[in-house]
Amino acid sequence: MARLEIGDQAPAFTLTSDSGKQVSLADFSGKRLVIFFYPAAMTPGCTKEACDFRDSLATLQGAGYEVIGISPDKPEKLAKFVAKESLTYPLLADPDKAVLEAYGAYGEKKLYGKTVVGVIRSTIVVGPDGKVELARYNVKATGHVASLSKALKLV
Repeated sequence: MARLEIGDQAPAFTLTSDSGKQVSLADFSGKRLVIFFYPAAMTPGCTKEACDFRDSLATLQGAGYEVIGISPDKPEKLAKFVAKESLTYPLLADPDKAVLEAYGAYGEKKLYGKTVVGVIRSTIVVGPDGKVELARYNVKATGHVASLSKALKLV
């Protein structure tokens, strides 16, 4: 499984959002985009991470970054997650995991000491030119947004 590195062209995608709309990487052309990949909506760690992004969205947007989250969940589950947690950015459904795989966010990982196959909690920042500006894999849900903000020099 190849992981993206700084300078790589971000793989194009079009996925269905929590609101049922089609969202493409091309929709963010000319903008900076934070894409976070997470295992499952409404689980404790993913809820913490999603809410941290929600709570930091004004700061990120003020610095010129848009935010989207991608998981293998279906749009209906994402819609419930958005409503329950008052999320203010799009969540995209990747049930066949093609985009997760293209971004290196799906594959073997360690979970409680065992090797399993699943979503690797990751964050990719795509620049206005469509190239990767930052790629972080195996991130922790708690404290991740603060760490990302520091890496992006927002704090």
